[in-house]
Amino acid sequence: MKQPQRPINLHENYHAHVYFDLQTVEFATQLCEKAGDLFNLKIGRVHQKLVGPHPCWSCQILFASNDFEQLIPWLEESRQGLSIFVHPLTGNDLDDHTKYACWLGDESELNVDMFRR
Repeated sequence: MKQPQRPINLHENYHAHVYFDLQTVEFATQLCEKAGDLFNLKIGRVHQKLVGPHPCWSCQILFASNDFEQLIPWLEESRQGLSIFVHPLTGNDLDDHTKYACWLGDESELNVDMFRR
């Protein structure tokens, strides 16, 4: 099994999607809120349903390249086994979710068909 690609700071803006389930929703919510507070970041809704290409429930963290070097190591250290999908915002959704897809934890297969239309 191949190793998931690790995040590298190469772009201006990013999303981190924290994946969770019924057993981890409370921890994931606290993790996202704490990231928002610590790094002064915008945090999306905690989705307890599938949204977009994501195969799991998720919460989005929006951040920029100047936040990357502090946020990514903090998320890696704090995630307690949760998988976090990280991608840039280049304007090409298909490439952002495939070619540039990076992971903290286990990689999941995304449903990117919506970006191929």
